[in-house]
Amino acid sequence: MPESVDLSSPSLYINRELSVLEFQRRVLEEAQDERNPLLERLKFLAIFGSNMDEFFMVRVSGIRKQVEARIMDVSPDGRTPPEVLAATRKVAHEMYGDALRCLNKKILPRLDKTGIHLLDYRKLSEAQIKKVDDYFTEIVYPVLTPLALDPGHPFPHISNLSLNLAIVIRDKKGNEKFARLKVPNTLPRLIPVKRSSGGARKDGTIPHHHYFVWLEQIISANLPSLFPGLEVVAAYPFRIIRDADLEIQEIEAGDLLETMQQSVRKRKFGSVVQVEIYDDMPDNIRELLIDNLEIRRNDVYVLPAPLGLSSLWQLYNDVERHDLKFPVYMPVVPKVFENANVAGEFFEAIKRGNILLHQPYDSFNPVIDFLRAAARDPHVLAIKQTVYRVGQNAPVVEALLEASENGKQVAVLVELKARFDEESNIGWAQALEQVGVHVVYGLMGLKTHCKITMVVRKEGDGIRRYLHLATGNYNAVTSLIYEDIGIFTCDEAIGSDVTDLFNYLTGYSTKHDYKKLLIAPVNLRKGLEKLIRREIEHARAGRKAHLIFKINSVVDPHIIELLYEASQAGLKVDLLVRGMCCLKPGIKGVSDNIKVTSIVGRYLEHSRVYYFCNDGHEEIYMGSADLMRRNLDHRVEVVFPVESPEQIHYLRYQMLETYLKDNIRARVMQKDGTYLRLKPHNSDKAVDVQEFLMNNGR
Repeated sequence: MPESVDLSSPSLYINRELSVLEFQRRVLEEAQDERNPLLERLKFLAIFGSNMDEFFMVRVSGIRKQVEARIMDVSPDGRTPPEVLAATRKVAHEMYGDALRCLNKKILPRLDKTGIHLLDYRKLSEAQIKKVDDYFTEIVYPVLTPLALDPGHPFPHISNLSLNLAIVIRDKKGNEKFARLKVPNTLPRLIPVKRSSGGARKDGTIPHHHYFVWLEQIISANLPSLFPGLEVVAAYPFRIIRDADLEIQEIEAGDLLETMQQSVRKRKFGSVVQVEIYDDMPDNIRELLIDNLEIRRNDVYVLPAPLGLSSLWQLYNDVERHDLKFPVYMPVVPKVFENANVAGEFFEAIKRGNILLHQPYDSFNPVIDFLRAAARDPHVLAIKQTVYRVGQNAPVVEALLEASENGKQVAVLVELKARFDEESNIGWAQALEQVGVHVVYGLMGLKTHCKITMVVRKEGDGIRRYLHLATGNYNAVTSLIYEDIGIFTCDEAIGSDVTDLFNYLTGYSTKHDYKKLLIAPVNLRKGLEKLIRREIEHARAGRKAHLIFKINSVVDPHIIELLYEASQAGLKVDLLVRGMCCLKPGIKGVSDNIKVTSIVGRYLEHSRVYYFCNDGHEEIYMGSADLMRRNLDHRVEVVFPVESPEQIHYLRYQMLETYLKDNIRARVMQKDGTYLRLKPHNSDKAVDVQEFLMNNGR
């Protein structure tokens, strides 16, 4: 292809939604991979199910809105919204089928052989039937609320992600009627048949056999008790997914907190985007659902059992069979913190030099200890932090509450628009405000996605700012399963930048000349483009040049064009992209110097690392931003430099180099957007980057 090719040509781009589905396919591959322990394979199916739910709630619902509004904007790959919707439905159908075949044909039979039995109610013994029927009578029956559909009872509201039974009943005159029954999500989906199932016995031993039966089967078998005097003809399970993408009109929202509370409530009533059923549901019941849920026929997905793969998380969590899971890994506390038992010693450790933490290989505890030390140190004057996703049990926020109660000045930016964490963040915002914390909700029209903490400490006649900057959230739970990197520093220039950033977030600052930080939407895009162009010039001049970007997504068209330009200049570009990638690698004359690799394994790859060879004067930046328009232009993001030669060496030659050598978890992207999984050749050493990092601490 000639060098003068139009780099914005649709033929050079992968559709964003189809790229998301390719990532879900890679997750599904982990469930299909027989090298993974059996319960881990089950877990990957649960993750696949959760991811697909979110895909329909957010991505498919957005495309549908475009179709319904007759918006015909063409995506960078040349597809219209109706074409994208049709393509995603086709791929989603295919992957659902693959996932359920994997579950029913591969995983469940093997679980059965190991002593973990998912039983069909119809095949239970008399003793087992009595046990589950007693459970129905004592626990389930009081919770159930059957809802009739007739002229006096309109079609009931059906909540998002709910599993339901469409029930056909017949009265004594032979007239058939319809009722809907929600399978309660307040009860476990998988009911243990024996009380010892799912955990340790009273004597501390672990039962070898575990027996479960699906809750909806127990309910279906006991429906006559809900309709006395009527004949239950049949019951057909169905599950719905609603539009859950919140639209916040901030300009009209006088109180963002109240607006978010209202919007979260409205999410439960979003339009239906998918209905899952079994193939035995008769046409008249299907039509009833289609009419009343106001959907199209191709929004109905006919699938094998079970509906809602995310329910399999319960089995993974409840069954204590460590022989069927990944070996337990205990994150390491870096030696520099081993003797930091009191606040002063903790800050002294940071003062001696920047400290890098690489989760989940390093423990997240030093981050919590940092905040606790700040909360209790009499010399600490103030703490400022951004909160994006901290979870429901958040030791980080507990430390902020303690700091405020101890008289520290605490300011926290709580991002209320963190998707699916809105309710949790609303709760923390209210709790923080109640103890006198200064709580702000960010800038108009921008999500605050950066992960930063600043502690202001009085030392001698002046003050010193201690900082933590990271690629991931302040969430102690996800730190055990998300791969992320953070740095402690008291660098004065970065401290000055962070102070200005908080003034930008909480006040009216319009500062643009930051010393070291790249901040979106202020200078991040220009800063990254400048660094890439510098690398291009090195390549054109025959100097040492190499880009390695480890990120979650590559979507932004302008950055993609620039990377194509880099490839045309002979610059080697290695992209380690976990999720979406709309760039096409390996196209002659355009991207033949670009390689795209995706690592999917035990841990969720989440860090964003930008490496520039720079003619041997290597530079690395890290932060919260991916190469997406929303990150570069419509969010508050922070990308920060790594300046310690030792840390640059670790990131480039121990971490990134091993990612590039991985031949166990790595998939290499092909020109058409599909991925080819690597395997070690006969003479090659097997390299699993996550295993390597667990076994080779710094």
